[in-house]
Amino acid sequence: MTTLAESFLADLDDLDDASDREQDEQQEEDGADEMLVDDIDNLNYDSLEAVAHLRVSERYREIMQRVKDALEGKEENNRVWTGPSEEDPTYRLLVDCNQLAVDIDNEIGIIHNFMRDKYRLKFPELESLVHHPIDYARVVQAIGNEMDLTMVNLDDVLPQATIMVVSVTASTTSGQPLSSDILQKVLDAASIALQLDEDKSLILQLVQQKMHKIAPNLSTAVGTEVAARLMGVAGGLINLSKMPACNVQVLGAKRKTLAGFSTATAQPHQGFIFNSDVIQQTPPGLKGKASRMVGAKCTLLARMDAYGQDPSGQAGEAMKAEMKKKVDKWQEPAPAKQHKVLPVPDMEPKKRRGGRRFRKMKERYGLTDMRKAANRMNFNQAEEEYIDGEDTIGLGTLGKEGSGRLRIQAQQQKQKLTAKSQKKFGKRLYGSTGGTATSGLSSSLAFTPVQGIELTNPLLQAQQEDAQRSGTESYFSEYSGFRSIKGS
Repeated sequence: MTTLAESFLADLDDLDDASDREQDEQQEEDGADEMLVDDIDNLNYDSLEAVAHLRVSERYREIMQRVKDALEGKEENNRVWTGPSEEDPTYRLLVDCNQLAVDIDNEIGIIHNFMRDKYRLKFPELESLVHHPIDYARVVQAIGNEMDLTMVNLDDVLPQATIMVVSVTASTTSGQPLSSDILQKVLDAASIALQLDEDKSLILQLVQQKMHKIAPNLSTAVGTEVAARLMGVAGGLINLSKMPACNVQVLGAKRKTLAGFSTATAQPHQGFIFNSDVIQQTPPGLKGKASRMVGAKCTLLARMDAYGQDPSGQAGEAMKAEMKKKVDKWQEPAPAKQHKVLPVPDMEPKKRRGGRRFRKMKERYGLTDMRKAANRMNFNQAEEEYIDGEDTIGLGTLGKEGSGRLRIQAQQQKQKLTAKSQKKFGKRLYGSTGGTATSGLSSSLAFTPVQGIELTNPLLQAQQEDAQRSGTESYFSEYSGFRSIKGS
């Protein structure tokens, strides 16, 4: 058994080992951070190839060569593909093109940032006047190192209003001419951005040509470009068909940072389907509702195209017409409220229903003699009243003189049975001999304490017993007896 001192020393050793391990882990993390900082410092941001290297990659060259061959007709194949759609060479090429188009957009954004950082020394206000990256690259190529913009022709690059603003701003700018080294880097970056944009246009051209073969219905409903973007982001036509409509609606949506601005007019969930013709032709107040409808239709059409149900594209045309019809229906004004004209009053008495059923209904819901007496009042006589909770109820002529009766009793009205019902009731009571048969245990002799033996009518006695017997009494009461006797 260890002593207290030995256990205390063991705990100290454990604490020392834990502290050593923590120090080793901290040293490893510090070493990794230092290596990362050294790598960042070693990066040369003055060179465009250090930050943008998509154009020189092998994947980019291979896909672009296949795109050019497909556009020139070198890879034209009229053979119908009978295997799974995901293994179709045309389908795989379109998926690769969509992914490459997204990478090209990201690469253009990186090159645009590089150009802004370098050209800011020459014209710092230009980035706030021209926002689109491709337009910015064309303006930079046109201006170059020229300080007087009146000598530069920008008619083919920008609209007239923007050209005027850029010219006035350039005359008062605080920028200085760039050195030949930096200017050459900026011009090279602009050339690369324009070349990437041209390659992207070739990709979109191929996609528009082939999408009618891969997804005819989806392309007809929302357009080839939107269908290609949806398919590219989803990872293929099969994956797009498996997605719910609420996710298809927000594919390609970007989060907008509206710091300090009003969010009242901001349209949330603006994905790729907002570029379709149906939503673009919809008023702003109905675009959210239209986007939900288009997202649901895209899901249905993608499932049809994924499994080749309608290669002709007629289902897509029908759904597009249906969506436009619904949008037009939403814009129609509400129907005016119609005032219902009162019918012409007729002086003829209203016809009442007659017959046995109506008479029975009147007997069932008719007023009893007591209720009629309670509703009457004698002239120059005060009626008696009683208090029922908070209500005071009058008795009318009940208990008054001159009513003609000493006592008014509520009598239960009995319904008369038809001949068929009487026959059925007799069979139930006395078997199949009819309602005139009597029970085998009944007798016409009765013993009474007053007169001794008396002659009585068994049928009349049974009717009197039935009259005294209530409907809630069971078969085991004192009034019950044998109805039928079966032979043993």
